[in-house]
Amino acid sequence: MRHGKKVAHLGRKSAHRKAMLANMACSLIEHKRIQTTVTKAKALKQFVEPLVTKSKTDTTHNRRLVFSSLRNKYAVAELFRSVAVKVGDRPGGYTRIIKLGNRLGDNADMAMIELVDYNEVYNAEKTTKKKSTRRGRTKKAEATASDEATAAQEAPTVEAPEAAAEKPAKKAPAKPKKTTKKDDADKDA
Repeated sequence: MRHGKKVAHLGRKSAHRKAMLANMACSLIEHKRIQTTVTKAKALKQFVEPLVTKSKTDTTHNRRLVFSSLRNKYAVAELFRSVAVKVGDRPGGYTRIIKLGNRLGDNADMAMIELVDYNEVYNAEKTTKKKSTRRGRTKKAEATASDEATAAQEAPTVEAPEAAAEKPAKKAPAKPKKTTKKDDADKDA
């Protein structure tokens, strides 16, 4: 029985598992998103998130701790240089796992793991979407709405004299009536 054993062994010995997670973490930091199985993605999330937390404070000690896990100086430099700047104000949850379905060859559950702050699609939706509530509007919002309505009502009165002055100038001249002999005879009589 494996009660209380939290490490996902992933069918590998510990040295192989650590090397694989280090390589996957370097790829995630470099490419900002990778595709893998759901189980490996969950194990990678537990491996990477403490490293990203350490990268928020750029000290020599933290760089050495991260390097001992990643074993790639280019990934460490990228992590401390660009990734730490983007996640500086985030208190945690630096990665997101999105399930993709099953792989064709062996029917394994596939997932995409990505760094949250580098996905422009999700971030754009959150900034443009307005938060809606079931409560009524506040008095301040109603006051600004009524001010805008009164300003809109006053605006046409200012523009109306100008529009009236322009209308006769645009009007085409009246065409003279054609007269007939009968009309001329009526005028003479």
